[in-house]
Amino acid sequence: MCGIFGIVTNKQQPLGSILTDAARRLTYRGYDSVGAATISDDGTIDLRKDVGRVDDVAAKYNFAEMSGRRGITQLRWATFGEPSQINAQPHLDSDGDMVGAHNGNVVNNVELRQQFIAEGMTVRSQNDGETCVHAVERYVNKGYDIIDAIRLAYGDLAGDYAFVIGRVNDDRLYAFKKGSGLVVGIGELPAAGNPGGSTFTCVSSDLPSILPLTRKIVRIQDGEIVTLWPDHVEVRSVKDGKCINREPEIVTETMDAVQKGGYPHFMLKEIHEQPQVAREVLHLLEGSRDVETMLNKMKSARHLYFIGCGTSYHACLAGAVFFAQLAGRAVIPVLAPQFVPQYAPAVSHEDVGLFVSQSGETKDVLNALQIAEQRGMTCFGLANVIGSTLTKSTACWLPLCCGYEISVPATKTFTNQIVTFLYLAYRMAGRDTRELEKIPELMGQTLEETAPQIAAIAGEINRWNDLYCLGYGANYAIALEGALKLKEITYAHCEGMLSTEFKHGPLSAVSKGYPVIFVAPPEDVPLIVSGINEVTCRGGRAIAIGEADSSLSANASDMIVIPKSNPAINPLLAVLPLQLLSYHMSVARGYDPDFPRNLSKTLTVD
Repeated sequence: MCGIFGIVTNKQQPLGSILTDAARRLTYRGYDSVGAATISDDGTIDLRKDVGRVDDVAAKYNFAEMSGRRGITQLRWATFGEPSQINAQPHLDSDGDMVGAHNGNVVNNVELRQQFIAEGMTVRSQNDGETCVHAVERYVNKGYDIIDAIRLAYGDLAGDYAFVIGRVNDDRLYAFKKGSGLVVGIGELPAAGNPGGSTFTCVSSDLPSILPLTRKIVRIQDGEIVTLWPDHVEVRSVKDGKCINREPEIVTETMDAVQKGGYPHFMLKEIHEQPQVAREVLHLLEGSRDVETMLNKMKSARHLYFIGCGTSYHACLAGAVFFAQLAGRAVIPVLAPQFVPQYAPAVSHEDVGLFVSQSGETKDVLNALQIAEQRGMTCFGLANVIGSTLTKSTACWLPLCCGYEISVPATKTFTNQIVTFLYLAYRMAGRDTRELEKIPELMGQTLEETAPQIAAIAGEINRWNDLYCLGYGANYAIALEGALKLKEITYAHCEGMLSTEFKHGPLSAVSKGYPVIFVAPPEDVPLIVSGINEVTCRGGRAIAIGEADSSLSANASDMIVIPKSNPAINPLLAVLPLQLLSYHMSVARGYDPDFPRNLSKTLTVD
């Protein structure tokens, strides 16, 4: 999830500081490299970029001296191509007379790059931002005007993205979007340091880079192209090229509220981003050649291991159930530190391990990876940070496509791990992956429909500092994850447990009002109902999360209804109310859910 910003002014002037400030205001989104480009009246493009922090790169390449009438800056969070200077954005076209940058993922990047090379274009990087530039260049070279070239390029670029492009000898910038955010600002630069002032328009992936310059904005929708002149903008439909009349609005939110998308905390924002990032990772997996490489090795493996820690281990547990139930393939899910003494001495080149880490720097996972490689095991990776040690050390890896996750408790990275495991299991089973396309909509529906009831229940059970979360099958992993979230940010002790194990001892903890959460998929309802009654007959409060079911509703103290799906998708939906429950209980206790005490986002120590 990168960040882009472009500006058009009515005269040649210093733009370096404006671009640098705009980039700084987007750093909360997360990034590994930064770049800036200006287009001058003399027909030259000044492009400077590299891996590193905004201030470091800006100082190293003296962004402050950059000038022009138009400028673009970009913060990159790597998906296609490792973090490097050549993969950093913005990018030039073949002849160096167009420059552009994007936010998002173009999932047919590899195929398009091959086409562009075959057509004689100069392709310098592996990055899909450059692919966007060449997609427009292709049609400009064929004689199309810029708007029609963009419309045709839009049809070629698969995935979710927003893109801005400019060219020499043209006083405009052009931007278009498909799935990623894009907003336009209209204003006037102050005269200080800019004699006489000047009118401008700007475009960005997010409001924070715009608000200090202007609060007069136009929101761009999917399938629209915006042309930016120094004093006005024009919105057109990609479908037919016709103009769309959209009046500007005045934004009144504070910078902090805008960075959080209007949510009070990043955790809540990231919970609600899950449908979109799920859509993006599904698109990427459909277009990834690495999926086939990994599956071929997995199919022929003697033993197959899923290895992770914490939240990532819970995803591994669910993934193992998916592989068994959908594809008939046994998988050994294992905590990374335990892999070393329990399995590593026995593995060989006949075995395959999928190592899972949000950051790609989890020390326990890297330790297990090192031992596995020494034993000759084929090692694959699943991580959110491209260019991390995990992605560099494995034979092949898949990105989670979540962008930067600011809140310490993992939410969208966990659900995209689940989506990835589901997708791989479907592919291994030979099932139609189009069944998974409904996941984003179902996730959005779950969040919308369960949020009010979860908020109410959170207030009612918040006095308890000890509770249980129970599940079975793939939902056992969901119960563990729900319990972990509650422990992380409410500081209450919540134990995740296999539902059938509760009667073997922990049932003694139940007293009047004692909360026990049951994650109840339809196929396990008879089993779960028995467990529910073991709790309620002793005065406990049984909270069931599952699809609408008369038996569950009749027996549980509370019934949180999630949308009807299928047995494979159900666990993914069931975790969303548990995330919301932990969030609301944390806030009710006066804690900051984004930064719980004693915890770090990335555990780089043993």
